[in-house]
Amino acid sequence: MMYDLIVIGGGPAGLSAAYEAYNRGVEKILILERDKELGGILNQCIHNGFGVHSFKEELTGPEYAVRYIDMLNSTNVDHKLDTMVLSISNGGDVKHVEAINTEEGYLSLDTRAIILAMGCRERTRGAIQIPGERPSGVFTAGTAQRYVNMEGYMVGKKVVILGSGDIGLIMARRMTLEGAEVKACVELMPYSNGLNRNIVQCLDDYDIPLLLAHTITEIKGKQRLEAVVIQKVDENKNPIPGTEQTLECDTLLLSVGLIPENEITKNAGIALDRRTSGPIVNEAMETNVKGIFACGNVVHVHDLVDFVSEEGQKAGRSAAKFIKNELKEGQDVTEIKNGDRVNYTVPQQIRLENIMESQEIMFRVSNVFKDVNITVRNQEGELIKKLRRPVVAPGEMEKIKLKRADLEKANGLLTIALEEVI
Repeated sequence: MMYDLIVIGGGPAGLSAAYEAYNRGVEKILILERDKELGGILNQCIHNGFGVHSFKEELTGPEYAVRYIDMLNSTNVDHKLDTMVLSISNGGDVKHVEAINTEEGYLSLDTRAIILAMGCRERTRGAIQIPGERPSGVFTAGTAQRYVNMEGYMVGKKVVILGSGDIGLIMARRMTLEGAEVKACVELMPYSNGLNRNIVQCLDDYDIPLLLAHTITEIKGKQRLEAVVIQKVDENKNPIPGTEQTLECDTLLLSVGLIPENEITKNAGIALDRRTSGPIVNEAMETNVKGIFACGNVVHVHDLVDFVSEEGQKAGRSAAKFIKNELKEGQDVTEIKNGDRVNYTVPQQIRLENIMESQEIMFRVSNVFKDVNITVRNQEGELIKKLRRPVVAPGEMEKIKLKRADLEKANGLLTIALEEVI
């Protein structure tokens, strides 16, 4: 079977990418989704706050997903559910996708372009190596969210949350609303990793304590979790002796970070950025393999689904241009690097030939900083652009828009950094 475009992943990134590509004239599009329904993680996010940017109103996750699903149903975009992609390979002008499902068995599909939109997965207890027993009652926050919101199971009554990522904060509120007692949200860093609005709406509004610069050093319980031991940590993240506290609980939710899902990407020989754990992309959201694009949380972890959809639309537009041979390969490539106090940038490369007016660059800062300048400097260190911010934090994605005239001053390299206000 030959397609113009195959989108791997039917979450918000994949749905918006497929819809945009269709609207740009791509005819034969296939979405491959390993779950039993389209929508991705949105199906279990029943809280509101989605769609403020995209639809100018507050929606729940399922409501946001169904908007895009309905839009796709009005097109002839095809999709296969309960289908696991095994591998992708680059055959030059034709890409190859191998997948499997229970109805059709092994699938061998050819396509002119691929968009990677597999999302991300949660870090587990094994990834952070908490010592202690292995009782039941220890869940990642997303797993607990699925149990409670989709499967209808209550995971526990006395809850401690490790980490202050957005899913963990939202589950603190959700567990409280379901009648559980949330003892505390314990965070290793001296700042929260979640959006400020979630700290206020999910912790402060329900009087749930947020213990910054703390971690869990022991898990107690044989069959079922009985308690956790928490300790303060020093500036090197090492537990401070004598600061131990024991919190009785039957449930521990882990909200300790998300990792872009890139096993397929890596096996296809696509270059990954160790800073984001996602593929290196250019201004068109194209990877280093010509004709393979990526968008959403598979590239880097986003705060808001609206930004995921925007990135999906960008990938869809670019894939359509590629299929029509309108995307320029570009000889004038500018590298985007992160400087002081910036963890990463996306995209990592920009080809000037494909920039009409401006290019938006997303990045995350390394800590909470107050009254700083976001600066963009070229190869020679000359200041290209400067924006003043009263406060920046790792939990909030930062963006800066550069005009084509700014990019032309790069001389091959742009560095984005935070600098003190003088």
